[in-house]
Amino acid sequence: MIHRFISVRSLRVVLALALVAMGLPAWAQAGSEPTLGEKVEQTGKEAWEATKRGTEKAVDATVETSEKAWDATKRGTEKAADATVETSGKAWDATKRGTKKAAHATAKTSEKAWDATKRGTKKAAHATAKTSKKAWNATKRGTKKAWNATSDAAQATGKAVGKAGTAAADATRKAGDAIGEKIPGTSQYEAAKDKP
Repeated sequence: MIHRFISVRSLRVVLALALVAMGLPAWAQAGSEPTLGEKVEQTGKEAWEATKRGTEKAVDATVETSEKAWDATKRGTEKAADATVETSGKAWDATKRGTKKAAHATAKTSEKAWDATKRGTKKAAHATAKTSKKAWNATKRGTKKAWNATSDAAQATGKAVGKAGTAAADATRKAGDAIGEKIPGTSQYEAAKDKP
């Protein structure tokens, strides 16, 4: 397959072009290091794109399998029809020779063969349609589960990052106040003097 021969360098170039086509995130446009939330958001987008690509491949494979099954069914029907025509031709020759019984028996056989062929074709078409529908439904369910899992992970990470950022800001503020209490002329120093 083609994707086995793509080099890592080519893959990076293709990925960079894809990011440009989708619109660069704010941190990339500003030229600064992305935050953890932005990284999680980017990872979620990449997971969704990978899921979409997987879905498209699965749908293409399902369609291809359905077409192959339908072609095989058509070929089987054509062979059975050719055999029926040949048998009918032989029956006609027997009828011409005056063998009425042979003609009736052959006609019955031809009719049964045709009915069996029709039933077989119909069953194969139904089975193919069912298989295609089941594969599509399974693909949709898999895509939905992957999206939900990615979304849940992104939300949980965003909350964790928010809590960690708030705690870090509080700790920095407290450390600044403690340092300010030791420096004369600062509001923290004055406030510390007033404390009993």
